[in-house]
Amino acid sequence: MRATERLDGRAVIVTGASSGIGEATVHSLAAEGANVVLAARREGQLEDIADDVEAEYGIETLVVSTDVTDDEAVDHLIETTVDTFGGLYGLVNNAGLARGDEVESLSTEDFETMQSVNVDGVFYATRAAIPHVRESGGHLLFVGSFAGQYPRPANPAYAASKWWVRGFAHSVAAQVGDDGIGVTVVNPSEVRSEFGGDDGEAFEDRFDAGEVSEPEEIADAITFALTREHSSVSELDLFRRDKFSEF
Repeated sequence: MRATERLDGRAVIVTGASSGIGEATVHSLAAEGANVVLAARREGQLEDIADDVEAEYGIETLVVSTDVTDDEAVDHLIETTVDTFGGLYGLVNNAGLARGDEVESLSTEDFETMQSVNVDGVFYATRAAIPHVRESGGHLLFVGSFAGQYPRPANPAYAASKWWVRGFAHSVAAQVGDDGIGVTVVNPSEVRSEFGGDDGEAFEDRFDAGEVSEPEEIADAITFALTREHSSVSELDLFRRDKFSEF
């Protein structure tokens, strides 16, 4: 059953859609009537999620197995979306990961992996999406992080990648705002998902229900931003309630 159908028939891409915030966002957008494009590398999981939301909400989905670090694969994702649905209303740049912690022990491979997903992938998708989102008067949404706003001694390289996302998003907003494109950054702190902390332990294993944010809470914020018709939500922070006690 749909909610208010504020996105009825509009095509929205969600990267990193195979779990966590991405999966929850697919459900949240589908509840508003969006035709959702699921992008990630795990095609089997994407197909299962797509089947579920089509059955539950009666919307159309498209699964495109995508490695966001490959610019040609990202271009294919955008082109296939436009060919299938006749346009693109929204892009949710959600794909991201963390590797390592201390700078002196962080391997070049782990550093480059983080950069390629968290930075390059966001750039490729945004670059390819802008002309189509301009035409539809839609939205670009970036999943940032608490780590992209405050110093994070546990993992400076990851934090820097999220500072880049936030700075890039706001600067893109300055560049394309006159074109009627909405740009939003959503900053979660810890979310109970398979996303790993600095020690590699998934947050869904580390935290009990109620200790930190749930993926659905972040997904609701994303959907709120994408359903603004004439305004642009610049930034939303969703932190666990005791987050600032760490300072």
